Amino acid sequence: MEVNLTEIKIKKRIRVDIGDLEPLKESLIKYGQFHPITINHNKELISGFRRLESAKQLGWSTIDAKIIDNPSKKELIERELEENLVRKDFTDIELQNAYRQLNKLNNPNFFIKIFNSICNFFNSIFKKKAE
Repeated sequence: MEVNLTEIKIKKRIRVDIGDLEPLKESLIKYGQFHPITINHNKELISGFRRLESAKQLGWSTIDAKIIDNPSKKELIERELEENLVRKDFTDIELQNAYRQLNKLNNPNFFIKIFNSICNFFNSIFKKKAE
């Protein structure tokens, strides 16, 4: 559900240092919002503080949010801890492999370029005949 940013209330948080938001803002610009923030029925933020702050800094007027029913104070703390602790960063090898794959896709070798050019040539011929 889309929620107006000005309606979201922020209560006391565990996280005080939100860190550098630039990478997150760049991701939101390029890919959009992957995960909704979490709020309660009173529109009090439960999780997603960095996403919310990034959206505000980007000038967004709304943000995708999931609403949960009346969490207890204990559940609020558990949810904030859970969201920030259960993530697992990529290993160095996983990151290297991913960037290697991206590099290959962004910079195909000579034979792939020739093959793609031939495919595009024949596709354009068939497209013209179909018209």
